[in-house]
Amino acid sequence: MTRTSLLLATAVAALAASPAIARPMTATDMHMMRRLGAPAVSPDGRYALFTLSRTDLAANKRSNPLYLLDLSARGAAPQAVAGADGANSAVFGPDGAIYFLKSVNDRTQLFRIPLRGTATQISDFGAEISGFKIAPSGDRVLIWADRPDCPDLACAATTLPAKPDGSGRVYDQLFVRHWDSWVTPGERSRIYAYPLSGGRLTGGGVRLTGDLVGDTPAKPFGGGEEINFSPDGRTVYFALREAGRIEATSTNLDIFASPSDASAPPSNLTAANDGTDNLPTVSPDGRTLAYVAMARPTYEADRQVVMLRDIASGQVRPLTEGWDASVGSLAWTSDGRALIVTVQEVLEHPIYRVDIATGRPTRLTRDGNAGNAVPLANGSVLYTMNSIMAPDDIYRVDAGGRVAQLTAVNKALIDQLDPVSFDKFSFAGANNDRVWGIKVKPRRVAGKLPIAFVIHGGPQGSFGNSWSYRWNPRLFASPGYGVVSIDFHGSVGYGQAFTDSIRNDWGGKPLEDLQKGLAFATANDPQLDANNACALGASYGGYMINWIAGRWPDRFKCLIQHDGVFDQRAMAYETEELWFTEWEHGGKAYYEDPAAYERWNPVNYVSAWKTPMLVITGEKDYRIPYSQGLASFTALQRRNIPSRLLVYPDENHWVLKPKNSIQWYDEVMGWMDRWTGRSTQ
Repeated sequence: MTRTSLLLATAVAALAASPAIARPMTATDMHMMRRLGAPAVSPDGRYALFTLSRTDLAANKRSNPLYLLDLSARGAAPQAVAGADGANSAVFGPDGAIYFLKSVNDRTQLFRIPLRGTATQISDFGAEISGFKIAPSGDRVLIWADRPDCPDLACAATTLPAKPDGSGRVYDQLFVRHWDSWVTPGERSRIYAYPLSGGRLTGGGVRLTGDLVGDTPAKPFGGGEEINFSPDGRTVYFALREAGRIEATSTNLDIFASPSDASAPPSNLTAANDGTDNLPTVSPDGRTLAYVAMARPTYEADRQVVMLRDIASGQVRPLTEGWDASVGSLAWTSDGRALIVTVQEVLEHPIYRVDIATGRPTRLTRDGNAGNAVPLANGSVLYTMNSIMAPDDIYRVDAGGRVAQLTAVNKALIDQLDPVSFDKFSFAGANNDRVWGIKVKPRRVAGKLPIAFVIHGGPQGSFGNSWSYRWNPRLFASPGYGVVSIDFHGSVGYGQAFTDSIRNDWGGKPLEDLQKGLAFATANDPQLDANNACALGASYGGYMINWIAGRWPDRFKCLIQHDGVFDQRAMAYETEELWFTEWEHGGKAYYEDPAAYERWNPVNYVSAWKTPMLVITGEKDYRIPYSQGLASFTALQRRNIPSRLLVYPDENHWVLKPKNSIQWYDEVMGWMDRWTGRSTQ
């Protein structure tokens, strides 16, 4: 046998001995993975209820069927809930039944279904609604919906403003548009309360927000976590930013308390703080209101400190002031002695238990992105967890710290895919501060790897150990790239001072960190091809791509810029949430301090651009309007730089539709392959 034949025979034997031949992961694989929703737990603690989405690529949409998991049965598999097709926002009520929303004749209605029972419609809303919450007492239901100014939901469903003769919308103040929607004048997200009697909602739904003008939950991303009942169901606590001429420049959400029957107007509990107050959560005994507060007005990424308010006396004490972490979620333990919270921490997103008496935090989970924590009566915590390796599954950590994985909803598909490696590293960045980064590489690809240098958005964000359906490190690495990402100055998870340090310095320390981080990664990993790299990023990451094009123009074979700021002056006047761009550049409007914006303005360095760039934007992006992407592409074309423009008329700041996302990955990977030569290797 020749040496070549021997090697071939050995390779065939090795493959035959392996359980399966894996393959590179594709964008279609990613979208066919099932997405597990936030679990709700039955009052007796036996069942977890959650959605497990399916993707219909032909229809270009997802469905979210409901599943139950028996937490008392070891090794139990999720079981579909019969009769709940088309359900959303499903929860357990205090009676143990499942409540959910479902569309009936193009209007959302509330349904109730006993375990193993038949679903019954229990509402007759005359309007489309956004969400609901059942009182712990079981006798009242909250509904929130975008409606005009009316004292009850029945009125709001039938009273519509007179339409003008023309098609034009008329505005007297900001917001004019927000995130991906034009604002309808006079329409707000408002809370309505219904009595629940005899298994049905009664009455017309009284409005709990009184004469307040503002949205609750807050737009564009607020949800049920911003609205909660007292345990006796008599009081509703909600967060709201009062609207007016300052709305587009204010982060001043306050927490209000309202009787659940609307017998008195709401009262502002946090008027003394001009920063954000949010996540009102009442203790099991009804005596203490926990919430998070930011100290600095107009700063959306300030540290969220847990505050405890004695409901009877009104006295407030900060619980986590001495802990340099920003708390992102709150849940009381059943004994009221602790709060279960989540934080960002050095490329991970763990769950902590915070002692109410001392404020001492104790970490409960290890690596990965943990969330949706539900404390159980026996002292354990149910939660979801994902990582760079896989999307969400359900886990449980018991009172002794032992972790058990309860679901593996995508195991069969993930087992078909080539494995990747994930490593964290740190180095001396700007100011000689310790800066962290990650590497993700395909395990079965030998030889030099071209680099996908991925830059996160925010800028107060992190590309850490978590799964993403929009910017997925495993998917970037799978065909043969070494993915490198740096948590530059401004990133979260390293203390508030590190996060604050990007202010007035968008193109300074972050660029230095990126330069030093890439140099460190390539010097310490010979498989990474230092001379064959493309850089890509979205939002602030897209801004940084435009900045790199003019300030680091000789480093990369190609650039990919998605929804990035091209001209700080135009951005200051075109974006909707003005507080963000004004805070980031010193707290003043552009006309008050143009030098602060121009110092880090990519448009000023277009004359140095030379690197081929793919530009991507969405026409419904009102955060960084698509005109910024068009301007960037125009600059590239006028300078005769190889460039390509991808525009989505039906997407916002994110690409969400399955077919659009698959196209996005095809374009991005194709652009990198073209300029790195990976497809010819």
